[in-house]
Amino acid sequence: MAVRIDKWLWAARFFKTRGLATEMVSAGHVQINGDRIKASRAVKVGEQLSIVRNQETYIVTITGLAEKRASAAIAQTLYEETQESLKSREEQNQLRKFSAASAPAPDKRPDKKARRQIIRFVKREN
Repeated sequence: MAVRIDKWLWAARFFKTRGLATEMVSAGHVQINGDRIKASRAVKVGEQLSIVRNQETYIVTITGLAEKRASAAIAQTLYEETQESLKSREEQNQLRKFSAASAPAPDKRPDKKARRQIIRFVKREN
């Protein structure tokens, strides 16, 4: 059974729509065994995918094929993520948490005068 990569990514719930999966493959965010591919390429069990989504990189091995989208529990059986991928994503999450903690959000929204000052400041930098 041959399944297109965009269908498989959608069925495995890496992307919300098949169209989005097609766009990401065409943009080069999905690679098979380190090679850039087209959305119409058929995938096989055992191939290794590199998927970049929302600043996170997933390195997975295909363990099952599906053309239709099913529950999340079934979707997780279609692939197996490598230990290195899990470890690097966890480290990235920790770094994001630390950077968010070091730059706290303001107590209130800027008023009209402060917004004008922000706009002037941003225009000067460009």
